[in-house]
Amino acid sequence: MTNNDILRRVRYTFNLTDTAMVGIFAAAEATVTTEQVVAWLTKEGEQGFVKMSDTEFATFLNGFINTKRGKREGPQPVPETKLNNNIIFMKLRIALNMKAEDVIATLAQVDFELTKHELSAFSRKVENKHYRVCNDQVLRLFLTGVQQQYRPAE
Repeated sequence: MTNNDILRRVRYTFNLTDTAMVGIFAAAEATVTTEQVVAWLTKEGEQGFVKMSDTEFATFLNGFINTKRGKREGPQPVPETKLNNNIIFMKLRIALNMKAEDVIATLAQVDFELTKHELSAFSRKVENKHYRVCNDQVLRLFLTGVQQQYRPAE
């Protein structure tokens, strides 16, 4: 999944306006324009599409955490220059204040079983022998489960 895909899904799930998206970036002490947000949300292949960099998306996720949970004291985290699914998964989990049981229940809603041990393997350091890569399927299913919780079908 690309950063743009995930951004579109988060926007839809939480029914965020372009102005709200700009506000999320502002919560991470970053300045973006509505035009930039619209370009990132444009589908790939359509006119006006701009690929979102890892740093820009990390800034959005940091702002999303600040918006959902409040800013933490002291200096704000520096946005990562290289993102992977594990980092994105963890940042979304933090923003939504989800414990392991919540994540497992969310994935169970979309008929995907994950144990606590498998889940904790996603948050380990790469060097750890129990580290596990969070593939696109797991991230996509997690986003689908979150969407079902926050935006149930009408």
